[in-house]
Amino acid sequence: MKEMWVGEKVRLRGVEPEDWEGFRALEQHTVDVRNAALVEPPRSDEQFRSWTAERARRPPGGEAFRLVIETIADRAFAGSVTVGETDARAGRFKTGIEVLRNHRGRGYSTEATKLILTYMFAEQRYNKCEVEVYAFNDASLALYRKLGFVEEGRLRQHEFFAGVYHDVIVMGLTAQEHWTTHEHPSVR
Repeated sequence: MKEMWVGEKVRLRGVEPEDWEGFRALEQHTVDVRNAALVEPPRSDEQFRSWTAERARRPPGGEAFRLVIETIADRAFAGSVTVGETDARAGRFKTGIEVLRNHRGRGYSTEATKLILTYMFAEQRYNKCEVEVYAFNDASLALYRKLGFVEEGRLRQHEFFAGVYHDVIVMGLTAQEHWTTHEHPSVR
């Protein structure tokens, strides 16, 4: 690994105030929003500018953080990856990812998630990553399975939206499982 935050296709970087248009684009399609979160009423451009500027001022790292996924080829905003619900005592954290429609299917989600996992396991000493995925979100389920995550349970009728209740799949990956298929970062 040449640089912890840089892969072959993407780099992860802090949020900048000018990223507001990218974050607005992530909320353009109701179906996409439902795959990652709950649908809320539309926000104004000013609200996106304010929200993004506030995140740009936050210090890096901590118990919860968000990074921008930027393409190497053209330095375009492709999406974001988050870390949250950290439990340092138990050694667990959760992650999530959102990628713009026009950047999907190019391996960006896979690479960005690998970068976050390497950071959290190799630098922050966490032992396990957990994700929660809606049972209908086939793309995210395939992504996490490809990365070695194991289904640990199903929360039945756990979330309500689009007029019905939906199951949530809980998946996990331990540091040991991660290192069986990935190199530790170089110290040189």
